[in-house]
Amino acid sequence: MQKDHNQPHAEESLPDVLMRVVTELHDVAYLIERIEPQLMSDDGPGADRIMVLQGIDLAVQKARGLAEFIDTITASIPDTCLVDVTTAVSLVKLADMKKALGSGILRHGHSQPLTKAAGDFEAF
Repeated sequence: MQKDHNQPHAEESLPDVLMRVVTELHDVAYLIERIEPQLMSDDGPGADRIMVLQGIDLAVQKARGLAEFIDTITASIPDTCLVDVTTAVSLVKLADMKKALGSGILRHGHSQPLTKAAGDFEAF
């Protein structure tokens, strides 16, 4: 990967950066979890729908597990350990996430309630 030499590089405490990642992972789990009730129908779920719901549940568990893992190992990293996140943040496509990860500000709560427009969209 090439670094963008036009952007200023600022080193940040690794624990602070990792805690922003933890917040984003918890946010992902919350957003996925909010989709589950919308997939349920009144006449009961079919086999395919159950598999989708199980997949969603697994994604939520994995996102939360990763967040807890990073949160736990972050506690043992000294604040003097610094990293430059400029290149990594430049690769993030979602504007809200890029702002959260690059801002140095730890958010509380969820960044994207389902009642708000989603913003950037990445189709694969």
